Amino acid sequence: METGIKAVFFDAGNTLLLPHPSVEEVCVEVLAGHGYHPSAADLQRGLDRAERYYEERYWSDDTFWASEAEAAAMWSEMYALAMEEVGVEASPAMGRQLYDEFGRGDRWALYPDVLPAMGELHSIGLRMGIVSNWDARLPGLCHHLGLSRYLDFVISSANLGRIKPEASIFHSALGRVGVAAGETVHVGDHYYADVLGARAAGIRPVLLDRWEWSSNPDCTVITSLAELPELVLSGSILY
Repeated sequence: METGIKAVFFDAGNTLLLPHPSVEEVCVEVLAGHGYHPSAADLQRGLDRAERYYEERYWSDDTFWASEAEAAAMWSEMYALAMEEVGVEASPAMGRQLYDEFGRGDRWALYPDVLPAMGELHSIGLRMGIVSNWDARLPGLCHHLGLSRYLDFVISSANLGRIKPEASIFHSALGRVGVAAGETVHVGDHYYADVLGARAAGIRPVLLDRWEWSSNPDCTVITSLAELPELVLSGSILY
């Protein structure tokens, strides 16, 4: 390509994948199977508590993403806290069940803009892969969702033992496709993990801001993957 871009890497969650039909609906289904029927308000309160727990864990020490055992324990505990909030007695066991539930391919879906964008990028000869802070189940989920035909690799932090924003996880991805950092774009929704991580490896970052929450970011921003092929062809992506 005249722009010099030969590869595009993607984050997974909130970039390509989203829970299906939603976290709330999956929780309702699992809880109902055990005879629990919390109100929508109670369930939301539980999930808010889980979200706060995750944010506190992530910003205090995000290294759990480098270990399958620690990632599984974190997610199980997070869901257990949500279940405890809605009055589930066996909340630790239920937390693990919910973690296991989200290992199923049918509990995830692709955003509508994913396959069209990947199809366009593939048609112009770009190599593609996923670099994500995720547990070891990510490659199987991506295959189930039909992404394998476009991807050269799927790297999850738990499988590799490295996490974003460490440059080493991106270096590993570059090695998988044999492309230089300056010839590569990484797209993700998280400024700390995706933008700073890509920059640390010398890769051009693109922040995917689907809900337009970012405020004056110092990087290239898109609100849909539909914008990505033209952006890559233009060669106007900032470092």
